[in-house]
Amino acid sequence: MKVYLDNAATTPVAPEVFEAMAPILKNDFGNPSSAHLFGRSTKAIIEQSRRGIAKHINCQPSEIVFTSGGTEADNMAMFTSVTELGVKRIVTSSIEHHAVGHTACHIRDKYEVELVYVDIDGAGNVDLDHLSNILKDTSKKTLVTLMHANNELGTLMPIEEVSRICRKYGAYFHSDTVQTMGHYTFNLQELDIDFLTCAAHKFHGPKGIGFLYINKSVHSKAFIHGGAQERGLRGGTENLHGIVGLAKAMDLAYSDLEAHQEHVFGLKKHMMDSFKERFSDISFHGETSYEKSLYTVLNVCFPETDKAAMLLFTLDLKGIAASGGSACSSGSAKGSHVLEGINANPNRPNARFSFSRYTTLAEIDYAVSQVVEIFKNKIV
Repeated sequence: MKVYLDNAATTPVAPEVFEAMAPILKNDFGNPSSAHLFGRSTKAIIEQSRRGIAKHINCQPSEIVFTSGGTEADNMAMFTSVTELGVKRIVTSSIEHHAVGHTACHIRDKYEVELVYVDIDGAGNVDLDHLSNILKDTSKKTLVTLMHANNELGTLMPIEEVSRICRKYGAYFHSDTVQTMGHYTFNLQELDIDFLTCAAHKFHGPKGIGFLYINKSVHSKAFIHGGAQERGLRGGTENLHGIVGLAKAMDLAYSDLEAHQEHVFGLKKHMMDSFKERFSDISFHGETSYEKSLYTVLNVCFPETDKAAMLLFTLDLKGIAASGGSACSSGSAKGSHVLEGINANPNRPNARFSFSRYTTLAEIDYAVSQVVEIFKNKIV
């Protein structure tokens, strides 16, 4: 049996998404920047997709800028904040995705921007009091960049509350919402935020396409120079079939969101309960409740063993795809900066299991049984 439980890394393309993309690849080949019929028809497809996406998150279509995915969108938001908006200080956390964490360090070194890390607790929650205390110093124009849900832990950041704190002290606010877009609703007429990011492949869309939401109050200039596509902000011929796939994936995600949430969190809870029944010494990294955690992610901390590095390898041999990391570094393999950031025990193996609409209860039971078998046979 082959079981895919690494949906936080990427998800399989939904059949409906493939069916929407296939005719575009076959029939609609015109360059959207061309003035003739073939170009105008593909341009119309892009704008129709943009309007559909904007409707789902209740923003203006002009606030959606298509990108190659979440990493580019994060970079675009952060770099333009410094080069165009005059940001002199970036506030983030030590457990952000590298698309934000590494970018923040690069900006600090290149532009001499102050980089400040807000405190987090052992579950990955942001210390909101500390954030407020940092932002009380308004002498420098500031960008706060905090991810909505941690991709390794699943802990949710209270995005509305952070937004209010940022606005209170006049800071720009960017959130990496790659893990939550298509999994939670967003009302950008109510949520006061400057930048949000999206990657289609996290919710059964194609790879290589995403978008950056830029609040209409933010006035930016070109991030990628060239053909002046995307209102002059991102040069380059548009990924037409990808944009169509992204729009269709969002349609699919938001058509039955509540049922999807109930199904997937049910799988997560079942796996948690199953592990707790079979292991006396087991815990979970990050928040795990429905209210405080991303329902698609479960990071399991298994009993201590001196062969922790073999767990994921052995699962792979048994046909189970999961991911993980270690709080320490071993040889040339770098450990997880997230687990290190929450001071996780480096001697206890962990595995991140992440689920999708296509994950079944039988697959969860098989994965649990194989983990139990691994520990029983002392392979790890």
